[in-house]
Amino acid sequence: MVERPDPESQVSRRTLFRTGVVAGAALGVGGLPGFASAADPLSGVGEDERSWPAPQGASMIDVPYERHEHVRVGVIGLGNRGLGMIPLFLAVPGTKVTAVCDTNPEAVRRAVRQVRDAGHPEPAPYAGGDHDFEKLCARDDVDLVYVATPWEWHAPMALAALRNGKHVGVECPLAMTLRELWELVDASERHRRHCIQLENCCYGRNELRVLRMVHEGRFGELLHGAGAYIHDLRELMFSDTYYAGEWRRTWHTRINGDLYPTHGLGPVANYMDVNRGDRLVRMTAMSTPALGLAEYRQQHEQPGDSSWRERYVKGDTTMSLIQTARGRVIRLQHTVSNPHPYSRLNQIAGTKGVFEDYPPRIYLEPDHSGDRWADFDDYARYDHWLWTDVGPGPGGHGGMDYLMLYRTIQTMRLGLVPDIDVYDSATWSAPVALSAESIRRGGAPVPFPDFTRGRWRQSRAGVDRPKPA
Repeated sequence: MVERPDPESQVSRRTLFRTGVVAGAALGVGGLPGFASAADPLSGVGEDERSWPAPQGASMIDVPYERHEHVRVGVIGLGNRGLGMIPLFLAVPGTKVTAVCDTNPEAVRRAVRQVRDAGHPEPAPYAGGDHDFEKLCARDDVDLVYVATPWEWHAPMALAALRNGKHVGVECPLAMTLRELWELVDASERHRRHCIQLENCCYGRNELRVLRMVHEGRFGELLHGAGAYIHDLRELMFSDTYYAGEWRRTWHTRINGDLYPTHGLGPVANYMDVNRGDRLVRMTAMSTPALGLAEYRQQHEQPGDSSWRERYVKGDTTMSLIQTARGRVIRLQHTVSNPHPYSRLNQIAGTKGVFEDYPPRIYLEPDHSGDRWADFDDYARYDHWLWTDVGPGPGGHGGMDYLMLYRTIQTMRLGLVPDIDVYDSATWSAPVALSAESIRRGGAPVPFPDFTRGRWRQSRAGVDRPKPA
């Protein structure tokens, strides 16, 4: 890529391939965008104000949405996740899906039928063109663009939405490089539109209950937490149909790092009030050998399969430690290439006790003694109003997806400040690039960018906001 791609410029599929964004080119020494050099103004890796990129507009902290009688959603990416989210959007009061886009025409037809069969007007279909996602973003009947495409497309599609005056929600990670994350922060500020991580695992019942307990002081002073994405994806990554073009496995040939940090980091960052009185300042990462995918291929793939041309560099398990400005420590883990029951760890510990998930269990003083875990159901009185007054609706990861969409649409319709902003979203995705760089440096700590540009010291509400009147 050029030194600083203009986020206002038109982005096409051909351009992305030609510049190597999709190919993941130059990921060796100095190759990760954002780590070109210590003097790179886009790196954001310095820890003092001189290293932050110049703001492109006023801060988006505590900026409310404009009020919408109805929220009109355009969906880009109609694979398993995109098609699965359309019914959840349609179930949220005051929501319309007005446009859908994918490179697969059959997926677009399925999405149109989904909306029509739910009793809504047919959305405008976009299928296959190089600039179709930009055409969707330019429509005047779209208020929120939802991006559910392969990871390399998240940043260019979100930028297209922002420069067309649309709010945008992006699947995780928000972007794969620090440069892209800074571009999204800059574009959000410049165009006065919100850019949020719209799969974040922050609206689960356990996560919200623990958040309320933390903020009521039940865990005392916080010390450390843990989050993870531990999910055996081997069968899905080798499926010919689940990930279009088997794109997700391809990333295991490009980057050795934590490719999916947001599921684990988002909830723990909320517990610790990251960007709301604390911030992440440094990260170190290590990885195990990359053995699992090659072993699975050996056992399950035919000799002529294209996967035999692949060399996997992503370690089977990535372990990272992040320290905050207040001295707390967060442990992250990414494991998708080995047999292991699903877990996001979701741990938080303080001077008065600890909570651990999978399965949920708790130990608090003075409630408990004798070094024996207690039943987390005993603390249902701390449940968040989204669970007691709204409920899980039609589901989606146990209901957290529906409540995430419900709350996003609610804040847009009422003209409220979003629970999660572009600074949170960029922070939660930064470990992709940071872990890869730390691993490349032999596990050395790397500074964490401050996307708030010093505003993290400001105490403010987040996902624990009170129920609106």
